[in-house]
Amino acid sequence: MATLEDVARHAGVSLATASRVLNGSTRQVGASLRVKVELAAAQLGYRTNLAAQTLAKGASNVIGLVVHDLTDPYFAALADGAMRVAESQELMVMVGTTHRDAEREIAYVSTLNAQRVCAVLLAGSRIADPHVTRRLREELDRYRDTGGRVACVGQDLLGVNTVAPSNHEGAAALARALAGLGHRRFAVLAGPVGLITARDRLAGFTGALDELGLPAPQIVQGSFDRDGGYAAASQVSDATCVFAVNDVMAVGALAAFRDRGIRVPDDVSVAGFDDIATLRDLVPALSTVRLPLAYMGARALELALGEPGGAQVESVAGEVVLRESTRGPAF
Repeated sequence: MATLEDVARHAGVSLATASRVLNGSTRQVGASLRVKVELAAAQLGYRTNLAAQTLAKGASNVIGLVVHDLTDPYFAALADGAMRVAESQELMVMVGTTHRDAEREIAYVSTLNAQRVCAVLLAGSRIADPHVTRRLREELDRYRDTGGRVACVGQDLLGVNTVAPSNHEGAAALARALAGLGHRRFAVLAGPVGLITARDRLAGFTGALDELGLPAPQIVQGSFDRDGGYAAASQVSDATCVFAVNDVMAVGALAAFRDRGIRVPDDVSVAGFDDIATLRDLVPALSTVRLPLAYMGARALELALGEPGGAQVESVAGEVVLRESTRGPAF
């Protein structure tokens, strides 16, 4: 197979000139030299190196989407919203999954910068580690200094366009609604200690209970997934209502109670947060705080692709949805 060096030699031009003609450089080459290079490429059967073209031009039609876990319906819904906007703009989307590894997230941003994608969208909670947050901000700043655009779904900590769900307020509203059903003894499946989304939802829920003069809930930490909810629910005792700080943990809690012979909602009520699409087929139907997930992903990408300038922050409120899983206790 002919190489670029072969083409340059056959055309009697420098390797740099041949590369500019065939690999999509924005630098101009004279018409006569261009004809020589293109003719030599045709005669030798040279095939253009698409990877080299991308590096020369920049991946101006590519969006980098970095999420924590694509198997989680929360992130799948965010990604779907972003991808619909990208499709409407005839843009391609590259997806990276961090598995909640902060170092991997920083590495993804660095790689996307090297690949010269036109925008980066980060979806997922920040962690309560100022050092890691600072390093991620610095990596994003390096990317933005080269003309890249950025948005995130999560907390407003990175100095970029942000769609911020109202986690604290949504959890507080849920606590008040559940107390209004007659619940007095609560447990919270609180997620990881260092995850800011989990921390904010816990604080909102417990703060509202305190304002209502209700006893402090039992708090059980666990991973931010179905298995974490299952394990945490297995430690719950003497509660009429269990709040899981996200829906996938709540699904795990339902399974744990079922395996223990505890009926929901007859023996204990369960509520979650997010209103992921897979809840539609869940029995009993799960009470939750609904977030417009697809809209959040779409809006974040719209902000990233908008006019450059100062970082814009949009707060998104949640809506309490009470369903069968939190029927009031019988006293």
